[in-house]
Amino acid sequence: MGISFGKDDGGYSKGFDEFRKEAPGKGITWLESLRAEGFKKFSELGFPTPENEDWRFTNVTPIARTVFSIEKNGHVKVPPGILDRYSFPKLKTIRLVFLDGAYTRELSDVSSLPEGVEVMSLASALNSKEELVKKYLSKYADFSDEAFTALNTAFMQDGGFIYIPGGTRLKEPVHLLYITAKSDNPAMTNHRNLIVIGDNCEANIIEHYVSLDESVYFSNVVTELVVGENSSVGHYMIECESRRSFNVSTLRVEQARSSNIRSHSVLIGGALVRNNVHPVLAGEGCDSLINGLFMPTGRQHMDNYMVVEHASPHCDSRQFYNGVLDGRARGVFHGRIIVHKDAQKTDAKQTNRNLLLSDNAQIDTKPQLEIYADDVKCTHGATIGQMDENAIFYLRSRGIGEETAREILLSAFTSGTLESMQIDEIRDYCEGLVAEWFDRRKEKESS
Repeated sequence: MGISFGKDDGGYSKGFDEFRKEAPGKGITWLESLRAEGFKKFSELGFPTPENEDWRFTNVTPIARTVFSIEKNGHVKVPPGILDRYSFPKLKTIRLVFLDGAYTRELSDVSSLPEGVEVMSLASALNSKEELVKKYLSKYADFSDEAFTALNTAFMQDGGFIYIPGGTRLKEPVHLLYITAKSDNPAMTNHRNLIVIGDNCEANIIEHYVSLDESVYFSNVVTELVVGENSSVGHYMIECESRRSFNVSTLRVEQARSSNIRSHSVLIGGALVRNNVHPVLAGEGCDSLINGLFMPTGRQHMDNYMVVEHASPHCDSRQFYNGVLDGRARGVFHGRIIVHKDAQKTDAKQTNRNLLLSDNAQIDTKPQLEIYADDVKCTHGATIGQMDENAIFYLRSRGIGEETAREILLSAFTSGTLESMQIDEIRDYCEGLVAEWFDRRKEKESS
């Protein structure tokens, strides 16, 4: 039995009243106040519409009109060997597994934690690390004008809590695996991840979203990543969920002096996907890479909204996003680089390349610069095109068949994004996802 939500504010109000009676952290005064603030703001904002400039190309009516439920935590039966399907061969990880939003201890593995490192569910951290959670939770993911972040703050269920103390080099990546099982009714999960990296650290975090069937559900995710001075962090977002699902994810990064963040996104699944990435280069000498590949097909809609905020001088940022679109799919890339007044000597580059494989696929791209400093180097560019017939002709003239030639060009286009992933096993896994996408397309063309 779960808590149901109607199609309007009244339905969500009733659902919120029921949810907070048994919500994780119930009885913690500051958290209950935070939830109430989040719901109040969500009620004021409502779901965004295309009249909102930041949502101009994406209509979330399918989410707004669906009646969702939040299921009470229970034991979900999954097929044997489920982890083999979603693991990285030859790569040992520290793993937290969540089934339908609930932390599943028997599938998780935190046995190899170095001294001082904390990796646990957020619900557990609220019990054992409350002051640490309070210090950082919702301090960076602002919900004053973000409806989905406000909704997540009100209804946050569980997620990953990672704390790495200063001077730690975490050799094994932390793998946050979110599995959605078959559901008879549309379910909503509000995952909340809080990741705090101390000074002089190295770490890699994987957020991985999958489903066991083609159910309708809504994943609303907010991740706050705090990176200390001189630290280097790799963050991987892999989304390969049901083609009938909705996924709205927000990654908010706060970077201290001389820190380095590498954000990689691979989006394959979902009917409607919104991928928000917002790093703030708050300290001097930061470096930020935002790298992504999105591959919608059929009638999938994928919206990538990037905001890179340069708040201090001598910082570098790079954005490289590639889209491959087929069928009647629609893609969006909206990238903003904001250079504040004090962020002199900024060096920022933004590139969006898109390949349309059908006449009915559509891409909207909007690179944007907001510069308030006078000593900067900022560039942006976007390209939209179809398969290069001259390149195909060249390959065919060398004895390569047309179908193979097209596969070679597609592989070259996608591999440029994946090659920047520094962990071989994660890159191999993502290359496998892309290869499966190509195979499904080939089967569809031949049928």
